[in-house]
Amino acid sequence: MAGLTQLQESLAADLLALLGPKGWVAGHEAAQWRRDWLDRYGEMPLGVARPASTAEVAQVMAACHAAGVSVVPQGGNTGLCGAAVAGQAGAVILSLARMAAIAAPDFGSGNVTVEAGVVLARLHAALEGSGLMFPLHLGAEGSAQIGGLIGTNAGGSHAFRYGMMADMVLGLEVVLADGTIWNGMRAVQKDNAGYALRRLFCGSEGTLGVVTRAVLRLSPAPSQRATALLALPDAAALVAFGAMIRAQAGEFLTGLEFFCDLGLGLALQHVAGIGFPLESRSGFYLLVEVSSNSARVPLDDILGDALEAGMAASWAVDGAIAASEAQRAAFWRLREEQPEGQRLEGPQLKHDIAVPPGRIAEFLAEGADFCAEVLPGVRINPFGHLGDGNIHYNLSPPLGADFAGKAAELGLGLARLADGMAGSFAAEHGLGRAKIALADAVRSDAERQLMATLKQALDPENLLNPGVITRMIDK
Repeated sequence: MAGLTQLQESLAADLLALLGPKGWVAGHEAAQWRRDWLDRYGEMPLGVARPASTAEVAQVMAACHAAGVSVVPQGGNTGLCGAAVAGQAGAVILSLARMAAIAAPDFGSGNVTVEAGVVLARLHAALEGSGLMFPLHLGAEGSAQIGGLIGTNAGGSHAFRYGMMADMVLGLEVVLADGTIWNGMRAVQKDNAGYALRRLFCGSEGTLGVVTRAVLRLSPAPSQRATALLALPDAAALVAFGAMIRAQAGEFLTGLEFFCDLGLGLALQHVAGIGFPLESRSGFYLLVEVSSNSARVPLDDILGDALEAGMAASWAVDGAIAASEAQRAAFWRLREEQPEGQRLEGPQLKHDIAVPPGRIAEFLAEGADFCAEVLPGVRINPFGHLGDGNIHYNLSPPLGADFAGKAAELGLGLARLADGMAGSFAAEHGLGRAKIALADAVRSDAERQLMATLKQALDPENLLNPGVITRMIDK
């Protein structure tokens, strides 16, 4: 990087000496860490620090703090809000990818200790056959890292059953902005000794500290499951069927995912190797899965009875129960390929909305009216998690047109609509750099000031991921 100050050159030399050539990447080789997944954010960093231990993370943080250089923690860099790349040139990107150790599970306690750079899919693979599982699943699990998932408080497709990431974190080890190490690796669910500090860092997007290790709570792996794909005429039927099956299936319900016919059409058109397994198309589709770790639970009967009740009430107009693991995977792929189908269609606007599940139909109706008024012909593709009310409300422009400069107006209107329904405009992707303006416009001054006060207390020099979550104290 041209034009480095003497202080930056000295810091780069110190980090190279500390981490070695594998642990300090600079120049054009650092470009692969520069941009976010959507290629909207990211300035050229001074370099990329790739420590191999918590002690090295602490030394990197202390050195950057002394030099007054900002640090941006980066996991798998699969986030959608630009939180894991530098907002200004000359920052140090801190990659945790080399810290990827997985300890042996504690079977008696049902937990596992991992380093922050562990990729989620690798953790799933490590637990396979053990009788235990880590129940977080999402589309980016092949690249998303545990540290980043904690930093964004990820939810995924099973959050309504098992909770979000914060609910599965028992203990944390965190390096603070000045290099201080906080060891909160307590492997217990109940710890009421003061503030729940571990939860403070869940969802902080690397602005308060750098997560280096975690104790994660595991769940018994199911020994059986049953999966169905249903066609429903409208959003009202979707909500009604969801309420009914939550009541009937109870603790056995582990998947409740929905998508609409527009999204299905885009996936069928653009994504190879998928097909539609039902006889007729409809307005909405619902993927239902029940599971149990006991072979004595009659899952097929539970699911079959719910389908019959849904058909009798005209909430479901068609449906099928997966007869094999391959068919189950095909059902799930229809839901999982929704983002890819829309991406391949062309430009899109992504909105990560949550409302109480009982108000999903109301939100979809009012949201459609609002979007049509702002941009006639806009194509709306809502899909997501019926069980917890999280709607990925993605828009494609009218056919043959663009968004006509309406992106900000659409985003703000949808955010205010969700907020007015006791919901959220940032359900599981976080704020990052992309949604600070929305937070300033929608959330109260008191709430924003509380966040700024926490930031000021833990990072008074504003060196940890500046410009993310809050800009109220940015220098």
